[in-house]
Amino acid sequence: MLDLIIRNAKTMTSAPFEIGVLNGKIVQIAEKIKTHFSKEFTLQSTHYLSAGWIDSHVHCYSELDLYYDYPDEIGVKSGVTTVIDAGSCGYDNIDDFYEKTRANQTNVYALINISRTGIVRQDELSDLENVKEELVRASLEKHPDFIKGLKVRMSKTVIGENGIKPLELAKKIQVNNHQLPLMVHIGSAPANLDEILEKMTEGDILTHCFHGKENGILDRNCGCLKSFVFAGKNKGLIFDTGHGTDSFNFEVATQALDEGLKADTISTDIYIRNRQNGPVYNLATTMEKLHVIGYSWEEIIEKVTSAPAKAFHLTTKGKIAENYDADFTIFEFINEEKELIDSNGNQKITQMQIQPVKTIIGGHIYDALSSKIIA
Repeated sequence: MLDLIIRNAKTMTSAPFEIGVLNGKIVQIAEKIKTHFSKEFTLQSTHYLSAGWIDSHVHCYSELDLYYDYPDEIGVKSGVTTVIDAGSCGYDNIDDFYEKTRANQTNVYALINISRTGIVRQDELSDLENVKEELVRASLEKHPDFIKGLKVRMSKTVIGENGIKPLELAKKIQVNNHQLPLMVHIGSAPANLDEILEKMTEGDILTHCFHGKENGILDRNCGCLKSFVFAGKNKGLIFDTGHGTDSFNFEVATQALDEGLKADTISTDIYIRNRQNGPVYNLATTMEKLHVIGYSWEEIIEKVTSAPAKAFHLTTKGKIAENYDADFTIFEFINEEKELIDSNGNQKITQMQIQPVKTIIGGHIYDALSSKIIA
């Protein structure tokens, strides 16, 4: 007997089908499942279903002062089934973060900050005595299913006078620890972007890829992308939006699209202040910003499901397929005008909003925007 049957499910590219769920896993996909001994949920005609949305760059360790939030506020209540906290914690506080996430409905994973302190202060990599490979390894061995990669923040306010050295240390830790995914934050120089990209290797994630700062991908002298950016893309770097308070610019994202460079993954860099006061608000709003500049909805959905699942080795998430986790986002489109604002105050108007209506995690159905379980 199945635990749940989802009826009248359709993706943006498929005819309606049905999904059977047992013990939190997808066990059957068919045009029609002929059993009536399970809980059933039927999608309305205006609804679409995708694999559960994954926000692969958030900050949700509630004990910090600078960047913090609560996983279910940015997860299940926003149609997001899985979040990856991007380096809020290091060795000193990753254990506490792990314990706190066990009570959440949202799936929570973490990238461990190579600084033992995490982001307790803005300049966590200004003192490289805080970077101890043996401490990172101890955390990885203790939480192998929770920690999905490493995080290094490479911008002036974080690294102080240390230049490229923190990234070199992060790469050494990565090589010595099963080539874990490495997310690299880029911001103001130093270190210079060309030097950062030179050190990064295939599969590394470059987050904040569309920020509007001088040390970004756009050469403002010519209004075009810096040539070395394409070399980074061609060697297999993963470009991630990481919207954030100060890291997404419409002009940069549009110019990149015009030159054929797209974000590989779409994430928010959300925390409580940019969730409540903007410009981020939620993952759906960030998705709308990519759509309004020219991304298709089909590719946007891919960039919040299968693409981040692949980048961070979430081998049972990101697809609607048998033996995958029964995580889904049910959403609809609203034809209504909405103002979208980037990190630098620039505005665009969209005529089509994407609105999550139900979040399904492990076969349990929640009302988006409330996280109230309904089945």
